[in-house]
Amino acid sequence: MSTTRPYSPGDRGPEPGGVSGVPGGGAPTASAPQGAQAAAASTPTGPPEASGSPGSPGGRQVRRLSFEDQSGVVPLARDFTRQALQAWGWLPAATADRRAAAEDVLLVVSELVTNACLHAEGPDQLGIVCDNKVIRLEVTDRGAGQPTPRSPHQAGRPGGHGMFIVQRLCLDWGVVRAPGVAGKTVWAELGAPA
Repeated sequence: MSTTRPYSPGDRGPEPGGVSGVPGGGAPTASAPQGAQAAAASTPTGPPEASGSPGSPGGRQVRRLSFEDQSGVVPLARDFTRQALQAWGWLPAATADRRAAAEDVLLVVSELVTNACLHAEGPDQLGIVCDNKVIRLEVTDRGAGQPTPRSPHQAGRPGGHGMFIVQRLCLDWGVVRAPGVAGKTVWAELGAPA
Protein backbone atom coordinates (compact mmCIF):
# COMPACT_ATOMS: atom_id res chain seq x y z
CA MET A 1 0.00 0.00 0.00
CA SER A 2 1.24 3.47 -0.78
CA THR A 3 0.56 7.00 0.27
CA THR A 4 3.22 8.52 -1.93
CA ARG A 5 2.71 6.93 -5.34
CA PRO A 6 0.37 9.21 -7.33
CA TYR A 7 -1.48 6.23 -8.80
CA SER A 8 -1.45 2.47 -8.58
CA PRO A 9 0.92 0.16 -10.47
CA GLY A 10 -0.25 -0.32 -14.03
CA ASP A 11 -2.54 2.70 -13.81
CA ARG A 12 -1.79 5.47 -16.27
CA GLY A 13 -3.00 8.07 -13.81
CA PRO A 14 -5.90 10.45 -14.30
CA GLU A 15 -7.27 10.34 -17.80
CA PRO A 16 -8.30 13.45 -19.71
CA GLY A 17 -11.82 14.25 -18.56
CA GLY A 18 -11.32 11.93 -15.58
CA VAL A 19 -12.73 12.25 -12.12
CA SER A 20 -10.23 14.17 -10.05
CA GLY A 21 -10.21 17.94 -9.80
CA VAL A 22 -6.55 18.14 -10.85
CA PRO A 23 -5.19 19.06 -14.28
CA GLY A 24 -6.12 16.37 -16.76
CA GLY A 25 -8.75 15.19 -14.34
CA GLY A 26 -11.71 17.21 -15.52
CA ALA A 27 -13.45 20.20 -14.07
CA PRO A 28 -15.59 20.16 -10.97
CA THR A 29 -19.25 19.48 -11.62
CA ALA A 30 -22.40 21.22 -10.50
CA SER A 31 -23.81 20.51 -7.09
CA ALA A 32 -26.06 17.48 -6.80
CA PRO A 33 -29.36 17.76 -4.96
CA GLN A 34 -29.71 15.87 -1.70
CA GLY A 35 -31.67 12.67 -1.43
CA ALA A 36 -32.48 9.94 -3.88
CA GLN A 37 -31.94 12.14 -6.94
CA ALA A 38 -28.23 12.78 -6.19
CA ALA A 39 -27.00 10.07 -8.57
CA ALA A 40 -29.25 11.26 -11.38
CA ALA A 41 -28.13 14.88 -11.18
CA SER A 42 -24.43 14.69 -10.45
CA THR A 43 -23.24 16.56 -13.51
CA PRO A 44 -24.33 19.91 -14.90
CA THR A 45 -26.23 18.29 -17.75
CA GLY A 46 -28.25 15.83 -15.68
CA PRO A 47 -27.28 12.16 -15.62
CA PRO A 48 -23.92 11.05 -14.23
CA GLU A 49 -21.09 10.70 -16.70
CA ALA A 50 -21.04 7.11 -17.88
CA SER A 51 -19.42 5.22 -20.68
CA GLY A 52 -19.37 1.56 -21.62
CA SER A 53 -20.72 -1.08 -19.29
CA PRO A 54 -18.87 -2.75 -16.45
CA GLY A 55 -19.27 -6.21 -17.97
CA SER A 56 -17.97 -5.36 -21.41
CA PRO A 57 -14.27 -5.49 -22.32
CA GLY A 58 -12.82 -2.09 -21.56
CA GLY A 59 -16.24 -0.99 -20.26
CA ARG A 60 -15.90 1.92 -17.89
CA GLN A 61 -18.50 3.72 -15.83
CA VAL A 62 -17.87 7.09 -14.19
CA ARG A 63 -19.98 8.97 -11.66
CA ARG A 64 -19.25 12.31 -10.01
CA LEU A 65 -20.81 14.10 -7.06
CA SER A 66 -20.05 17.68 -6.04
CA PHE A 67 -20.44 18.52 -2.36
CA GLU A 68 -20.71 22.27 -2.94
CA ASP A 69 -23.25 23.78 -0.51
CA GLN A 70 -24.26 20.31 0.73
CA SER A 71 -24.71 19.20 4.32
CA GLY A 72 -24.68 15.63 5.59
CA VAL A 73 -21.98 14.75 3.09
CA VAL A 74 -21.11 11.30 4.48
CA PRO A 75 -24.64 9.86 4.12
CA LEU A 76 -25.00 11.70 0.81
CA ALA A 77 -21.78 10.07 -0.46
CA ARG A 78 -22.92 6.62 0.72
CA ASP A 79 -26.35 7.01 -0.95
CA PHE A 80 -24.74 8.24 -4.17
CA THR A 81 -22.31 5.30 -4.15
CA ARG A 82 -25.07 2.79 -3.35
CA GLN A 83 -27.10 4.08 -6.32
CA ALA A 84 -24.06 3.74 -8.59
CA LEU A 85 -23.47 0.16 -7.38
CA GLN A 86 -27.13 -0.64 -8.07
CA ALA A 87 -26.88 0.83 -11.58
CA TRP A 88 -23.73 -1.20 -12.26
CA GLY A 89 -25.20 -4.48 -11.01
CA TRP A 90 -23.18 -4.80 -7.79
CA LEU A 91 -26.39 -4.48 -5.75
CA PRO A 92 -28.58 -6.21 -4.91
CA ALA A 93 -25.86 -8.78 -4.38
CA ALA A 94 -26.54 -12.35 -5.48
CA THR A 95 -23.83 -13.87 -3.26
CA ALA A 96 -22.21 -13.17 0.10
CA ASP A 97 -18.93 -12.28 -1.67
CA ARG A 98 -20.64 -9.71 -3.87
CA ARG A 99 -22.47 -8.26 -0.86
CA ALA A 100 -19.18 -8.02 1.08
CA ALA A 101 -17.47 -6.29 -1.89
CA ALA A 102 -20.27 -3.71 -2.10
CA GLU A 103 -20.16 -3.10 1.67
CA ASP A 104 -16.37 -2.61 1.47
CA VAL A 105 -16.86 0.05 -1.22
CA LEU A 106 -19.45 1.86 0.92
CA LEU A 107 -17.19 1.71 3.99
CA VAL A 108 -14.18 3.09 2.10
CA VAL A 109 -16.30 5.94 0.69
CA SER A 110 -17.45 6.74 4.24
CA GLU A 111 -13.89 6.74 5.57
CA LEU A 112 -12.46 8.92 2.77
CA VAL A 113 -15.26 11.48 3.00
CA THR A 114 -15.11 11.52 6.81
CA ASN A 115 -11.35 12.10 6.69
CA ALA A 116 -11.88 15.04 4.33
CA CYS A 117 -14.45 16.45 6.80
CA LEU A 118 -12.23 16.01 9.84
CA HIS A 119 -8.81 16.89 8.44
CA ALA A 120 -9.20 18.81 5.16
CA GLU A 121 -11.91 21.48 5.39
CA GLY A 122 -14.46 19.07 3.91
CA PRO A 123 -14.68 17.25 0.58
CA ASP A 124 -15.24 19.06 -2.71
CA GLN A 125 -16.05 16.11 -4.96
CA LEU A 126 -16.48 12.33 -4.99
CA GLY A 127 -15.61 10.41 -8.14
CA ILE A 128 -16.33 6.74 -8.74
CA VAL A 129 -14.83 4.91 -11.72
CA CYS A 130 -15.75 1.28 -12.36
CA ASP A 131 -14.56 -1.15 -14.98
CA ASN A 132 -14.89 -4.90 -15.07
CA LYS A 133 -11.97 -5.44 -12.63
CA VAL A 134 -11.55 -2.45 -10.32
CA ILE A 135 -13.60 0.30 -8.72
CA ARG A 136 -11.68 3.51 -8.03
CA LEU A 137 -12.92 6.03 -5.48
CA GLU A 138 -11.57 9.59 -5.50
CA VAL A 139 -12.30 12.26 -2.90
CA THR A 140 -11.03 15.75 -3.71
CA ASP A 141 -10.56 18.35 -0.98
CA ARG A 142 -8.68 21.60 -0.33
CA GLY A 143 -6.66 20.36 2.63
CA ALA A 144 -2.89 20.51 2.82
CA GLY A 145 -2.39 17.50 5.11
CA GLN A 146 -1.23 14.04 4.12
CA PRO A 147 -3.52 11.15 5.12
CA THR A 148 -1.66 8.29 6.77
CA PRO A 149 -2.74 5.25 8.75
CA ARG A 150 -2.04 5.69 12.46
CA SER A 151 1.03 3.65 13.28
CA PRO A 152 1.14 1.60 15.29
CA HIS A 153 -2.54 0.90 14.90
CA GLN A 154 -4.26 0.60 18.28
CA ALA A 155 -7.49 -1.34 17.82
CA GLY A 156 -8.91 -0.42 21.24
CA ARG A 157 -8.26 3.31 20.91
CA PRO A 158 -11.19 5.42 19.65
CA GLY A 159 -10.64 7.25 16.38
CA GLY A 160 -7.77 7.07 13.95
CA HIS A 161 -8.95 3.94 12.18
CA GLY A 162 -10.04 5.47 8.86
CA MET A 163 -6.90 5.14 6.76
CA PHE A 164 -6.04 1.84 8.46
CA ILE A 165 -9.41 0.52 7.24
CA VAL A 166 -8.77 1.92 3.75
CA GLN A 167 -5.32 0.32 3.69
CA ARG A 168 -6.70 -3.07 4.77
CA LEU A 169 -9.67 -3.17 2.38
CA CYS A 170 -8.15 -1.69 -0.77
CA LEU A 171 -5.84 -3.05 -3.43
CA ASP A 172 -3.99 0.25 -3.25
CA TRP A 173 -4.52 3.91 -2.36
CA GLY A 174 -2.66 7.16 -2.64
CA VAL A 175 -2.74 10.92 -2.95
CA VAL A 176 -2.55 13.08 -6.08
CA ARG A 177 -1.58 16.74 -5.81
CA ALA A 178 -1.48 19.21 -8.67
CA PRO A 179 1.35 21.78 -8.63
CA GLY A 180 0.09 25.24 -7.79
CA VAL A 181 -3.41 24.01 -6.85
CA ALA A 182 -4.59 23.90 -3.24
CA GLY A 183 -5.76 20.56 -1.99
CA LYS A 184 -5.47 16.99 -3.15
CA THR A 185 -7.31 13.94 -4.38
CA VAL A 186 -7.20 10.86 -2.17
CA TRP A 187 -7.91 7.74 -4.24
CA ALA A 188 -8.48 4.11 -3.34
CA GLU A 189 -9.04 1.05 -5.52
CA LEU A 190 -10.96 -2.09 -4.69
CA GLY A 191 -11.34 -5.25 -6.74
CA ALA A 192 -14.66 -5.89 -8.45
CA PRO A 193 -16.51 -8.99 -7.21
CA ALA A 194 -16.08 -12.18 -9.23
